[in-house]
Amino acid sequence: MGTQGITEKDIADFLANTPGFFERHAELLASVQLTHPHSARAVSLQERQAEMLREKIKGLEFKIIEMIRNGQENVAIADRLHRWTKRLMLTANLADLPDVLTQELRHQFMIPLAGLRLWDVAPEHAEADFAQPVSQDVKSFAASLSQPYCGVNSGFEAARWLVGEAGGASGASSLALIPLTLGAQAGHSIGLLVLGSPDPTRYTAEMGTEFLSRVGEIASAALSRLAARSVETHSS
Repeated sequence: MGTQGITEKDIADFLANTPGFFERHAELLASVQLTHPHSARAVSLQERQAEMLREKIKGLEFKIIEMIRNGQENVAIADRLHRWTKRLMLTANLADLPDVLTQELRHQFMIPLAGLRLWDVAPEHAEADFAQPVSQDVKSFAASLSQPYCGVNSGFEAARWLVGEAGGASGASSLALIPLTLGAQAGHSIGLLVLGSPDPTRYTAEMGTEFLSRVGEIASAALSRLAARSVETHSS
């Protein structure tokens, strides 16, 4: 049969569908020469296969290293969250809770800026810094959040509450705004926790918010003890 009209695909299909071909023509395997992928020199088929296998193993090693690194990072985050939660539980004076919460949050998670405000607090806490009046817009915004908001600082009122080594509102290019609620009652807000960074990519609209939601739940549980009795009664 002539070779006219036979394509490379025809040859490839023939070899793929004829597994015994190289068993009957084993001498071909030793004579086949291929171009090395990283140089111009010719190598044998066996050497090329060995190179491909080494590259595959290297790729698997990179994936394993990445998995180990992600696992270590997750353990480290869990440890920090544990230390932060424990610090909140050990704070005996309720009035100190907001400051302890934000300071420890900044320390444990290397957050440059943090702040919060609470409303509907018990009368004995009404004059505290964390209970200073906020606008109705802030309260409505907090009540509308079903999950933390992350994005650029476009002049949010909450950015004015930020304190930290990076300054205040002027030092925050990106923000995370985390609603504080009573129990599991979404929309029944008692405050707003704000985290800020001079890095515009620290908090973006594309980032996941599961961890920030956990932070919000723990903060809400701790700070709910500062709420006015009428609000506590309403939540029960």
